[in-house]
This record gives sequence, C-alpha cells and structure tokens, in this order.
Amino acid sequence: MAPHNAQNDTVTCTIDGLEVTVPAGTRLIEAAARVGIEVPHYCYHPGLSAPAQCRMCLVEMEGAPKLLPACTAQAGDGNVIHTHSEKSLKAREGVLEFLLLNHPLDCPVCDQSGECGLQDYVAEEGRKMGRFVEPKRILGRDDFGGDVLYYGDRCIMCTRCVRFMREVAQDERLTVVQRGHRAVIDTFFDEGLEGSLWAGNVVDVCPVGSLVSKDFLHKARAWDLDRSPSVCPNCSQGCNISIQTFNNQVTRLKPRPNMEVNSHWMCDYGRHNYQWMNRGNRIEAPMVRRDGKLVAVSWSEAMRTLADTLGKGSHAVRAVVSPFLSNEDMGALRRVMETMGGGDGVYRVETGEEAELPGFPTLKLRRDRAANGVGAELFGYRRAGGDDGTGGLDDLAGHDDVLFVAGDEIQDAPTTFGEKAAVFVYLGHALSDATRNADVVLPATSFAEMEGTFTNYERRIQRFLPALQGPGMSRPIWQILGVLLAGISEKAAPATIDDAFDALAEVRDDFGALSFRTIAPRGTVLPGFPALSEAAGR
Repeated sequence: MAPHNAQNDTVTCTIDGLEVTVPAGTRLIEAAARVGIEVPHYCYHPGLSAPAQCRMCLVEMEGAPKLLPACTAQAGDGNVIHTHSEKSLKAREGVLEFLLLNHPLDCPVCDQSGECGLQDYVAEEGRKMGRFVEPKRILGRDDFGGDVLYYGDRCIMCTRCVRFMREVAQDERLTVVQRGHRAVIDTFFDEGLEGSLWAGNVVDVCPVGSLVSKDFLHKARAWDLDRSPSVCPNCSQGCNISIQTFNNQVTRLKPRPNMEVNSHWMCDYGRHNYQWMNRGNRIEAPMVRRDGKLVAVSWSEAMRTLADTLGKGSHAVRAVVSPFLSNEDMGALRRVMETMGGGDGVYRVETGEEAELPGFPTLKLRRDRAANGVGAELFGYRRAGGDDGTGGLDDLAGHDDVLFVAGDEIQDAPTTFGEKAAVFVYLGHALSDATRNADVVLPATSFAEMEGTFTNYERRIQRFLPALQGPGMSRPIWQILGVLLAGISEKAAPATIDDAFDALAEVRDDFGALSFRTIAPRGTVLPGFPALSEAAGR
C-alpha cells in the first residue's frame, strides 16, 4: 500500500495499471483523467454537483463489495481501480441499453450528431443489437424560450440543465416533472428561459441532442466545423471561447474552460453577437485618392505613397482606434505616432448594464461591450465621449493635419468627418460616408482573421488564433503599420506576430517581461499591475 503523504495531503492510487498521485478528496473520474483515462459519464460535469444518477461511470475497486460511481467516490491511498473490467463494461452496457429503449434513432437529423456522448459510448461499449420490440414513447419538441429547444424523446435525464440553472445561474427555471419512464424536463408553468442571460449554457452541458440552439439548428454538422481557440470580443471579461466555422463563416461561439476567467460558461450576449464577423461588404484592396476618387492599387504602391507623404516634415497626429483591435495593432499605431512626434489618440466603446453569474461571480457581462478598452488605455489612448464612451469625435472632425482611424469606430460619424485633414488614413473593414473621405484606405483583418492578444478588465493578456480567412488583400493592422514604420524610420518591420508583440515593450516597458509564445494558456496578468478594481466597472 502506498503511504499517505500528509505534508502535501495527497494520495496515490492505481487506475488501469497506471499509478497516479492526486490531492486528497479527488474524485475517481478526475483522477483517471489525469492519466488520460476517460470514464464514460453523463450526469457528471466538472462545473456542477455530482448526483451519481446516470450510473454510467461505475468502476470496479479491488476489495470493494460492489461497483462504485467514479463521479462521487474519492481516490484513496492504495486503491486499485479498474475502469474497463468485465463487471464495469457489463454494467455500462446495461445502462446504455436502458437509455436506448425510448431514444429515437434520429442521429441523421440531430444537431448533436458527431459530438454526442450517447452516440460515442454506444459505438464503443453498447450492445450490437437492441432487444426492445415495444413502440418507443413519443414526446416531441418543446420550445423552452430564448434560444433553447427541448427534444424530450432524446433526453436521458442527466439533469445537467436543471442543476446549471439551480446551482450556477441560480435562476431555477427548469425542473424534472413526472416520474419513472414518463419523466421529462420542463419549465415552471408559463415561465421559460426567456430573459435569462445564461440559458445558452444548458445547450453546452447537454451530453446528447435533447437541448439544442435555435440559432444553430440545422446549420452545419459537427464534423464539418473548424474550431479555433479565441477570446470573446463582446465585453471586457475576455471569456475563453471556441470560434466554430463552416465555409469561412462563423456558425457559433462556444465557451472554453478557464477557471480563472469564465470557468465553463459564457453569457448569451457574447454567444450570439457574432454576425458582424461574417459581413460581406469588406474592403478587399488598398486604395489611394487620385483626382478626387479612391482608386485600388497594390500594397507596395499604397505604402510607398503613404510613406513618402508622411516622411515629409513634422506633423500633428491624431488617431481613433477601435477597442476591438488587438494589443499588437494598437501598439503599432502608437509607435507610428511617436515616430512622427507623438499625438493624441482616443477610443470609443459602447456600454451597457453589468450582469453577474451568481454561481461563478468572477464572470460578468461587463459594462464595456468590447474586448480591449483596457489595452487601449495601456497604450495611451483616452476614452472618448466621457464615461459613456460614445461620441467624443467632435474635436477630431476638424483636425487639419494627419488623422489615423484604425477599426470601424467612425461608421456613424458625420459625412464631413476628416475632410479638413491634410492626410486621412483609414485602416478598417468597410467603407462608410465618413471613411470615404480618407486619402489612403488600407484593408485590415478583424480579430477573427488573425493572431493576437487582448487585455481584459484585470489586465490579463490572452492570446487568440485565426478562425477565418481574411478577404482579398486584407492584412493585420500591426503588419501594415510595421511596414509604414520601416518606411518613415530606421526601424525594421515585424515579420511575425512574435515580433509585433515584442515591439510592444517600446511603448510600455512592462510588456517586455512577456513574449507571445510564453503567455500562459489561461492568460497572464501583466506584471507590475494589480488587478483593476471592480469599481472601475470596465
């Protein structure tokens, strides 16, 4: 028997022949996961309580009189566990056969097909043929309100959805009604999931196709989706997400686990606010103004023209940046401005009411409805329009020297915006009446089309990866401005995102302690700064 380590309060056990040391109190299902062994399960979820009611995670422990549920049984010193013994496999086969008694065979039309726990476990461990000959029960579809549909026929009564609303959202709108084979999930009377900011998470936790998203319904098959790790851009919380795409279009956003930022969850505001990533009216080529008209040119000609113009004499520089830009984009523009003698820069951000997830209060839909307002402030851009973050461009409209606009924050600006500027440079995604006044238009990628980093409300630097292919000749803003900087100074243009991140140290020394590749998977809080006060409300 392995000795108990009182100093570190750990225990050592053996699972399927592999020895593992875990903290005392660790559940068997979690101990097995540490050595790469998946114990089949349905009702267990790491962010919820474990009722041990699905009986799928039964494992055999040497010396124990009966099988144990791995989701509640704790690892002990000297335990010898068998997750795939004859007894365990037989028990799981019986559970799967029981679940399939009434489960419809509608995998070809089910949105969960390809990522369904029932589908996977039946294929791995289930019976080859069913024995039930009586008619299956038919419950049909129920609209739970909001974005959630419920298919009662597919439900396996894991109760994850009920427990999420009760324990995490703390907004008890779902329950189990009836008993035995008639049991179904239902809402309380006429009150469904409408108005719940967190209800979309019940679709994520459902292990089968019982709860599905109306927004995603029949859009794509799971195996056709490309998945890219990213950061939600829709508020300053910085939830870790997976951007899932099909045919170069974002089809849905899903949360990724990060216990320091968003646990396993995300809000419905961020989940459903993605259509702007798919817009089609994008600028596809650089343009310069000739004879009063914007004319498409090559990148080399556009950058040479701009460098020649800005390299002559001194300039008073002003700038507007979007809080949806990456740190690398904002830092590159600040480096250009400082090379030209410095200047004033602002950012605009929409604000809204803050909402907290009661069961994980660190997670909130934050007041700033953009990912990188804190990053903008770190790189010397001030908040335009006062505390509400709107407006604030009046003093820039009449600027008569060099004006940079990075991002689409002036789409609603007056048609006369920028007309008086000697040089108006627009780096963005789409043309508007205001941006058509620019002397040079440079097509930029969105955050979903590039690598980069955001800084969230607590100054946590988090990486994101590209999920879409940028249109036409679009390029990341840090790359465009890096070439411009090389044209008006002796500085070398960054060749990679690593170079662009390293260059941020020229603007803020504290970024010098980090590198793009060494940022932790869960993000790294900027050294030398305490977390922002909650009172800041950003």
